[in-house]
Order: sequence, then structure tokens, then C-alpha cells
Amino acid sequence: MRRAVRILGVPMDLGQGRRGVDMGPSAVRYAGLQARLERLGYLVEDGGNIAVPVPEEVRDDAPRNGMRHLEAVAEACERVFAAVREAVAVGRFPIILGGDHSIAMGTIAGVVAAAGPVGVIWIDAHGDFNTPETSPSGNIHGMPLAHLVGRGHPRLVGIGDPGPTLRPEQVVLIGVRSLDPGEREAMAESGMLVFTMREVDEWGIATVVRQALTRLKAWPRLHVSLDLDALDPQVAPGVGTPVPGGLTYREAHLAMELLADSGRVGSVDVVEINPILDERNRTAELAVELLASLLGQQIL
Repeated sequence: MRRAVRILGVPMDLGQGRRGVDMGPSAVRYAGLQARLERLGYLVEDGGNIAVPVPEEVRDDAPRNGMRHLEAVAEACERVFAAVREAVAVGRFPIILGGDHSIAMGTIAGVVAAAGPVGVIWIDAHGDFNTPETSPSGNIHGMPLAHLVGRGHPRLVGIGDPGPTLRPEQVVLIGVRSLDPGEREAMAESGMLVFTMREVDEWGIATVVRQALTRLKAWPRLHVSLDLDALDPQVAPGVGTPVPGGLTYREAHLAMELLADSGRVGSVDVVEINPILDERNRTAELAVELLASLLGQQIL
């Protein structure tokens, strides 16, 4: 019996200041995601896009309580939560296409509501661990992980179900290389395992991923949250907030291949693809390749 995948688009750019990531779902679909997964033997459903207002509808550019577009982001994440929860409940492997990384507050909460506690592999150049008090910009895409573990504004901590979605020990970050000062201090005290690019450089991506899997051994099911800015901008130029010195093409693929080999990944979100900044849809095509590796494509 073929395993069923459900693609969900979340065209959201309310969580950050630079426009364009709302076009990410279309770019990844155009890059041939469905056909690629069907060639791997999956039954692929496309659930369409989840409704998200554009910033011009919201007209809330000034941060309130240290956050821009707070209520619009929260409402969108609640819709994401409901769609992902339903997909997991009926046995689908959800692939959620962002959109900025604030959507992860809805995606992970939806997975947990339907499947119970999960381990999370958060692959990102940034920590996304700011709160309204520490964020320099008020952009919520820099805060989702903090809210998932219960730090921040109550409106976002309780997406889906009341209280934190995750405990810090359920999260491993990979590829981090850009942290704000207050975020760095909070992350160091959080109890989360963080592999910065220094560890990737020193130990190699294979060791880092295997240690991440070992750290999360208490959770048989894993969710992967993949921000394409984890890769070096020379490899993935079309991202919302590029940072030099990221993962290489092969490091990213090997990470996906090792996660696939574990047999534990049950859901994934792919975020921060900005076609406006891209070169001939190169970054979206890379996202399709990485998703194929995560879902079992092998060289031999």
C-alpha cells in the first residue's frame, strides 16, 4: 500500500518584514514537488493553500506588544493547526510549504494534537527564540520556537491547545549561525541541544544528525522544520533572511538522507523561500530535491 502525502501551502509573509515568502508554496509546486514524490511511489494529495491575509489587508505594521501583525498571525496559525491535525489524524504525511517560519507554531501544534508528543529537528540559520521583549524588529518569524516551548505572548503560546506545545528537551537545532543577544542568552539557558555551524564544520553533518537522533530517542515520531536559509546563500539564494556560511548542498542532502534512514520522520514544514530574491526558481527546486531525500530518495 502506498503511503499518502498531503501538501498544504501557507502563503504567509506577515511574520517578517521582507515581502515575497508568501509566494514560496507556488514556487515549490511549480518546481514539480507532486510529480517528484509520485515517482518515489507516494500517493500525493494537494490540500491547496490555507487562507492568510496579505499585509495590506491587516494594516498593522507598527509592533504592538513588541510584535507585528500579532492577531493575524495567530489566526492563520490556528487555521494551519486545524489542517495539519486533520491530515495527521487520517494518516497522511503532511508537507507544509511556507511562508515564513511563524507557521511552525501551527504545524507542530497540529502534529502534536493528532499524534502526541514528537521530537523536533529545527534546521535554521537562526534560533527563532526571540520573545517580544528581546526581538529587535517585532517580526514574529524570529519567535516561533520560543512560543512553542512556552516563552512569549500568551496569544501564540496557546495555538491549538492551551499551554506549551513542546518541552525544550524535545528540540534539536542544526545549522545555527545568527542569534540576537537576548536570544543567545535564553537559548543557552533553555536546555535545548543546539548544533551551530561550528559543530557542523568540526564534526561533520553526519555526526551532528546522528547525535540529534540519539538525543531525541525518547520520541519515536519526529517533525522536521526546514528553513532554507540554513543553507549557504550561494546554494539557496532565494530566502527571506540569508546568512553566509551555511550548509552546503551535499551537507543538506546527507542530513535529509540520514533522517529518512531513521524511519521516524512523520511530518515536515519547509519555509522562508522567497522567489523575488531567487535565481530562476533555484531555491524552490532545491527544496523539492531535499524533500525527496527526506522521503526516501536514494542515489543507489
